[in-house]
Amino acid sequence: MPNRLANETSPYLLQHKDNPVDWYPWGEEAFERARREDKPILLSVGYSACHWCHVMAHESFEDESIAALMNRDFVNVKVDREERPDVDGIYMQAVQALTGRGGWPMTVFLTPEGVPFYGGTYFPPEDRHGMPAFPRVLTAVAQAYRDKRSEIETAGRQLLMQLSAPERLRPGNDLLTSEALDRAAEAILQSHDDDFGGFGRAPKFPQAMTLDFLMRWHRRSQDARALQAVHKTLQAMAYGGIYDQVGGGFHRYSTDAVWLVPHFEKMLYDNALLARCYLDAYKLTREPLYRRIAEETLDYVLREMTGPEGGFYSSQDADSEGEEGRFFLWTPAELREVLGDDAEAIAAYFGVSEAGNFEGRNILHVPRPLERLPNGGGASDDAAFEALLQRARARLYEARERRVHPGRDDKVLTAWNGLMLRAFAEAALALQSAAYRDAAVRNADFLLREMRPNGRLLRTWKDGRARLNGYLEDYACLIDGLLAVHAATLNLEYLEAAVRLADEMIDLFWDDGVHGFFDTGRDHEALVTRPRDFFDNATPSGTSVAIDVLLRLAAFTDNPDHERRATACLRTLVPFVEQAPTAFGRLLAALDFHLAPRQELVIVLPAGASAAGAAERAAGRLLDPVRLRYAPNLLLAGTAEGVGGKVSPLFRDRPALDARPTAYLCEGFVCQAPTADPAELGRQLDAAI
Repeated sequence: MPNRLANETSPYLLQHKDNPVDWYPWGEEAFERARREDKPILLSVGYSACHWCHVMAHESFEDESIAALMNRDFVNVKVDREERPDVDGIYMQAVQALTGRGGWPMTVFLTPEGVPFYGGTYFPPEDRHGMPAFPRVLTAVAQAYRDKRSEIETAGRQLLMQLSAPERLRPGNDLLTSEALDRAAEAILQSHDDDFGGFGRAPKFPQAMTLDFLMRWHRRSQDARALQAVHKTLQAMAYGGIYDQVGGGFHRYSTDAVWLVPHFEKMLYDNALLARCYLDAYKLTREPLYRRIAEETLDYVLREMTGPEGGFYSSQDADSEGEEGRFFLWTPAELREVLGDDAEAIAAYFGVSEAGNFEGRNILHVPRPLERLPNGGGASDDAAFEALLQRARARLYEARERRVHPGRDDKVLTAWNGLMLRAFAEAALALQSAAYRDAAVRNADFLLREMRPNGRLLRTWKDGRARLNGYLEDYACLIDGLLAVHAATLNLEYLEAAVRLADEMIDLFWDDGVHGFFDTGRDHEALVTRPRDFFDNATPSGTSVAIDVLLRLAAFTDNPDHERRATACLRTLVPFVEQAPTAFGRLLAALDFHLAPRQELVIVLPAGASAAGAAERAAGRLLDPVRLRYAPNLLLAGTAEGVGGKVSPLFRDRPALDARPTAYLCEGFVCQAPTADPAELGRQLDAAI
């Protein structure tokens, strides 16, 4: 008989609806029962693409005897970390404080008031590899709760004080200077792996925001080391097993130092951030590989991660047919069956062997990208080999499609969609892609329509139902995406929506006490502490994106309040940045924007040209000097003549010359002569950037 999770929309929670565990979703009903029966809460947190979450579910949560222990001694609560980053963040800090490590699945024991007192990550069903058996843990915790209550409550209060430390931030007064950027860049470069790319040792995560900052710093300083680090890392990932060489898109991270063996789940946020990173690298270097990877990644999202309504899905699982990575692995025999006479050459290129490189099968990667076929392989030059490779990849993809696919988490998360919205919008403008532009417009319209059913932005959507109050990151990332889609379409409605959302974001999340943001709104449910996570992790923190978008909106709208709040928050956080710069990639980008000379480019179109969202196409060749220019601090806006003055002073008193699309380029308070000539605009940009 299904448990209470059967009424949820989260695919992860629904995976557990038939467990013999008496699961509750997070909410007052569970805590009220815990108080009434004087039982501790067993909180289990995970997500649908998590391999070890599936393992623990199969080993323990589907086991009748273990479930009986859980049901007897605890009130059991299951949380999807992607839906509830507030709950996940609070109790992950607790587990890290208790054990020195974190991860998912996460298992935390709470008092009926929600105070954590013991926890860990994965627990096996029997003692294994130095880890205690889950039944042993359950029995010991239940006994301690009965017999050592005062000690547990004291320990819980002490831990809660640690969790509340971010609330005791103090406003900063230091002057913001470029020296902070220089020190951060030097520290990041020292942590770069010059042999294999990436930062630090294994496991390695694709730190797109850190790479973004290094590209910005290279532009600022002209230091060749930064660009070399970007090249090394982007090429290593593109040729490694972390990248899906057949279907495009990136897996979550590499378990080794050489980017060969990934954790095979694919997350929307990684692919959003990396698509933008590779696109920017292409603009900066014109390296064709980077454009190919950006396009293949976005095409993968269009093909496999986009819903009919326009929303982008959250993730694809690591497992299929009960095995991690099975969908993505190949044997030489399978290549021969699919490719025939071409199999030997393709196997050599992708490093396929009889021994395999992962549990007897092969993760496709490119160990020697500059070497083509062995002598006598059947192709004598690069062009011929590229054609052979493209045919082979298409045939491998077609064959792979007949396999059992990994599960897909098809909920739509506002923040992650905002990240992907920006990626599609920027690619649409840069590459003049109608498909990418349409995807961005459909997504923006979907989010503005479906995620605000009663005005308040919500977090998650599935099967026609939006729910859960949006967090700071949801507001900030959606604003970020809307600014990008405005630049890609010159449709004023998206800029107007971004301005409205920014006002709501400040009202809900701003804290005057420390000149910063909370992650939860003032209308959010009360938790044991009000979370405030300002580190950029796998996704940028809500604070980093909020600072960035407020700085840009201040330039668009001439709103000094936005600038004041953003710079005050930067001053509060810069001391933390210098301690751990790789944890603040997006914040460093915002600081770079604040300190750099910024250019504002306004495209004014003839009256009526913006109708039906066709404004960017109406601008035509005038935008050509902008499309592939690496100019991360250039602000692009546009509208039809005589429209938009109430939204932005940038649009006032600026006619379209001779009824032609006209460009107005300004830096600070100095503007160039308006021009309708793409070549002249290019010359102006060359001089300014």
